[in-house]
Amino acid sequence: GHHFLINPYGLRFDEITASSLGLVDQACQKLRESPFPVNPAGFTIHSCVHAVREDAGCVLHTHSRAGVAVSAQKAGLLPLSQQSTLVLGSLAYHDYEGIALHEDEKPRLQADLGHANFLMLRNHGLLTVGRTIPDAFLAMYFFESACRIQIDAQGAGAELQLIGPGPMAANANAGKAAPAGQGSMLAWPALLRKLDRENPGYDT
Repeated sequence: GHHFLINPYGLRFDEITASSLGLVDQACQKLRESPFPVNPAGFTIHSCVHAVREDAGCVLHTHSRAGVAVSAQKAGLLPLSQQSTLVLGSLAYHDYEGIALHEDEKPRLQADLGHANFLMLRNHGLLTVGRTIPDAFLAMYFFESACRIQIDAQGAGAELQLIGPGPMAANANAGKAAPAGQGSMLAWPALLRKLDRENPGYDT
């Protein structure tokens, strides 16, 4: 069976190191001893994506302020920024059903995600699927940036200028033409160097 690494419940993100990550199976059962529990609700979402997406080497899920704010809007993510054009071509939505603890929600979430790499969990947050950790991270960076820009633009109170279908299609095609992982592998080493400077010891 498949094994998964998941953040320990009860540690701040800046306290988590590689050795503190929980190792669990598909049923969220611990496979090695740890003083920390794992979050069943968090794992429910991650595991159901891994179960149907063999390409999902990494699944990221966040509850950021901007992401939740956009997820609460009926129109969802709008074509307001270049960042949004990199998301909208592979974006799906899943309606809120309460805290994700129930097995019967999994098939609906899986069906809503389909082959998309971005999922907006309405009234809840954001999710990205990536072949690798860098791919999923860069996808989340664009998703989060698009949401922050949308909230800022809406908050300014001016009439919004939406990006038309021509540029949307052009940007979608440009994204598909780039070699897989090229963008993430350009950014990832620099991000790790920054992490080494700001939070040394995370990889111990």
